[in-house]
Amino acid sequence: MKRSEVSPAADSQSRLELVVFCGDETSVFPLPTTGSVTLGREEGNAVCIDHPSVSRQHAVLHLAPLVIEDLGAANGTCVRDSRGPRDPKQTQGIRRLSRDRAELAVGDCVLLGTACAVVRHAPKSSVHFPDPAVLSESAQFEAKAPQAHDEDPGVVIRDPAMLALYAQAYRAARASISVMLLGETGVGKEVLARAIHTHSPRAGGPFLSINCAALSETLLESELFGYERGAFTGAVQSRAGLFEAADGGTLFLDEVGDASLTTQVKLLRVVEERSVLRLGSRAPRKIDVRILSATNRDPESDTNSERFRQDLYFRLGAVTLKIPPLRARPLDILPLATAFALEVCRQLERAPIHFATDTVKALLAYLWPGNVRELKNAVERSIILAGEDVIRPEHLPPALRQNPTGSELPARGAAPVGATPGTDAAGQTLSESELDAARFRAEVKALDRERIREALERASGNQTQAARLLGISRRTLVSRLREFDLPRPRKRGSV
Repeated sequence: MKRSEVSPAADSQSRLELVVFCGDETSVFPLPTTGSVTLGREEGNAVCIDHPSVSRQHAVLHLAPLVIEDLGAANGTCVRDSRGPRDPKQTQGIRRLSRDRAELAVGDCVLLGTACAVVRHAPKSSVHFPDPAVLSESAQFEAKAPQAHDEDPGVVIRDPAMLALYAQAYRAARASISVMLLGETGVGKEVLARAIHTHSPRAGGPFLSINCAALSETLLESELFGYERGAFTGAVQSRAGLFEAADGGTLFLDEVGDASLTTQVKLLRVVEERSVLRLGSRAPRKIDVRILSATNRDPESDTNSERFRQDLYFRLGAVTLKIPPLRARPLDILPLATAFALEVCRQLERAPIHFATDTVKALLAYLWPGNVRELKNAVERSIILAGEDVIRPEHLPPALRQNPTGSELPARGAAPVGATPGTDAAGQTLSESELDAARFRAEVKALDRERIREALERASGNQTQAARLLGISRRTLVSRLREFDLPRPRKRGSV
């Protein structure tokens, strides 16, 4: 899916945006306050949805008031309106438009072929932890857990490892030392970078960020260092770069490990001399900027393979903080999901939605390879496509409806492994609650088994190190290996 230029409104309180779900991909397009926006597969559309089920010129979205107009699309434009009366025998109230118009409200779904589009309010800059009073019954136990960090309402954390990490980050924030954040894609590196800026003496200054992996070498350098008029074709006027624009504040270099070696040399000069030289200029300009950086790569390995300059790594990584993946901090999963759900409901002008018990189990059992970003996308997608006030397992993406071993989760009330339906392994009849508890225990056991196996892989078979990663003793790890019938790694040199 491709993003086209749509001018956003100046007022962030009334600004709207269009969220398009197409397969497993989600795209967000800012909307103007007035006028019309075209939707279709052609490049010329304001919102370009590159999918074969979408016509070249599919529909027009009119603003103020919100109206969707079908342009005779081959696969049609359908509107699901949850506000009006609906036949109780139907699960959805769907109206198909054929060169017709329909009024919309914020939160209404529009189906363009197989793509789903929703108009919502633009999100706020930060996510606040919700009041426990609005949590579902299945999530009430989370309210008894240690409170999220009260010093920063934009951060949602419950896991002890994350609380300790943020405590270190806040201590480092008080100085002007450079900090490098390590972690997988989607773990929340920019959220932590913003928290460091907020708790630093530079909080009153600007916080600017740039993704070094998203731009070409030439474009990245012009964005970072700026340029003078006539420096290259199209440079009709001088422009300050991000280093100058962030003067007195913080500049966050995301995915700095993907910057070219040429750009790294220029970055090193800026870090050492605290001055920047615009493209096409001969006069350096002094800057006062704190530099935070992040990468999902292993910087030490990259320095050994000469993919990342060692001297630049030492200067950017005076303090290094590694953010654990979401699967390693399960206590954060439900609070984050609840916070995301409340934020989406606010954007869609809907009453707070809650998670069914089986949905909570699926969220906790999933390994989240995409980390917090994947969790946020899954919650947002489920709320929009659910059309009710409860998120059930069938509303989740297909990947979340499978257990850690990759097989489909059994239906609610299914018998545990090794038993006939309605009985346990010994043939005793089980109640619905007992069956549900047995199924949950089996899911938790499968999740624990997968975490132990992954920890051993990360530790290259070193049981002591794997136990440290899991936060348990080596003796407990050995006991779990026997319990889960996992082979103990051989010691080096053994035959």
